[in-house]
Formats: sequence, structure tokens, C-alpha cells
Amino acid sequence: MISDIFKEKRTIYSLEVFPPKKTDDVQLVYDAIDEMKSCNPDFISVTYGAGGGTSKETIAIASYIKNKCKIESLAHLTCAALTEEALLGYIDAMKSNGLENILALRGDKPRDISQEKFDSRYYKHASDLARAIGKGFFIAGACYPEKHPDAVSIEEDINNLKKKIDAGVSMLTSQMFFDNEKFYRFTEMLEKAGINVPVLAGIMPITTANQVKTMVELSSASTPDELLKRIDKYRDNPDDLKKAGVEYAIMQKLDLVRHGVKGVHLYAMNKPDIAKTFFNAS
Repeated sequence: MISDIFKEKRTIYSLEVFPPKKTDDVQLVYDAIDEMKSCNPDFISVTYGAGGGTSKETIAIASYIKNKCKIESLAHLTCAALTEEALLGYIDAMKSNGLENILALRGDKPRDISQEKFDSRYYKHASDLARAIGKGFFIAGACYPEKHPDAVSIEEDINNLKKKIDAGVSMLTSQMFFDNEKFYRFTEMLEKAGINVPVLAGIMPITTANQVKTMVELSSASTPDELLKRIDKYRDNPDDLKKAGVEYAIMQKLDLVRHGVKGVHLYAMNKPDIAKTFFNAS
């Protein structure tokens, strides 16, 4: 289990991969994982489509990571379109593949279901899902250093995180952020609120100018002037922009490690070259 890794290491490193929407492209994920093994991640997380469309691939990829690559895997699970029966099936599949780690997420509304159906979902929140998963698994959760978009205030958001912890969540992985100071203030607030589980800092390098708007919408993250200057400087030179974005992410990583974070999680986007550059930099 991932819990064992925290007992052995001061700082852990992880990365994330995602199943492709087209099953014909799934081999590309396995090829990327085979390349990223050289980064020696402590675990690799595997995403799960909002509507559960990639659930079988999520299990298969997580199993490959754990049983073939001998690296711990963390299988995502969202409750957006999840029934009690589907959850039991997912848990059975996890157990039959020897998988022990689940990231419990509420998940975004799938595009192919109505708002009414989304609002009437069986598991309303990630805390409900974590409680339903129960014992026998290491359960992780997500957090937003600058407040979940649906929360009225950061205080409300932290109260909701406490509900996750009470429901069985033993680790939090942050949504991407670009300002380390915001992450440090957030973790201080968690400590004051009595939340003492490990919090992994989520980093995603900006590699194209168009990513900025999308990332901010996904993560509610502010964009520091230093990063904006880099983007503007290399906006018309894609190769240099990618290099500058990865260098900025590396700067974040090194600063986070100096500050003693429990772990750094890379949103690798199935790109081995970025993962290798990020993890090999010191």
C-alpha cells in the first residue's frame, strides 16, 4: 500500500497517466509507462472517466503498473455516475487484480448526462464514496490549494476536507497550482484545522500557450507574473515555451522539496519526455 511508502521515505514522488478515449490508442499509455519507469516514481495514479467510460482500462492499466512494473498504482474512482452495484463491481475488480489504493473523487459532470441526473447521483460527495469503499484499501482524496470552485470559502472547503478524512481518506493530492506560497499557506491552514494526513503537491508544466486558460479553469489556480512573463516571451516559439514551462515546474518542485513537503505529484499527461526532465532535475 502507499501508506507503507510514507514510512520509508521523507519525500515521495508520483505521476499520473490517463486512459485514452479511444481504446485503439491504449497501447500508447503502456508505452509511456514503460518509458516513465526510469523516473522511479513511488506510485503512478491512473485516471477514471467522469462517466466511468474508462473504468475497465483504469483497472487494467493500474494492474499493469502494479503487477508488471512492480510500482504501486493508485486507481481513480469518481462518483458522478456511480451506482452501488458499479462500486461493488469496481472493488471486486480491484481485489482480483491485487490493487489496494483508490483515489476517491466526486468528479465533474459528464457531458452526456443531464444536470438533473448528475444532481441525483447515488454518491453525492467524495466523502460518501470513501465511506462506502470502507476498510481494506488505502483511500486518497483531492484538494484545492486555492479553494474548490464550488466552495463558498476556503474555510468551508477545509471543513469538507475534514469530512473526507473522517470518512477514511489517508492522503490528499492537490490540484495543480503555480504559486508555491499559496500551497504553503493552504497546508498551514490544514494543520491548524487538525488535518494531519500527507498532502502531495500537484504540479503540471505549462507546455503550450493555450494550456493556461484551460488549467486555470480546471484548478482555480492563480497564475504568477513570473510564469506569465515566460509564456508571453516564448508565445511564438513552441519549443522554447515548452522548455520554459518545464523549467518553471522544476523550480516549483525544488522549492517544495526544500520546504519539506510530503510528496510531489506530476500531472505527466502521458508524456515521458516531460516526466524524465522533471524528475531528473536537481
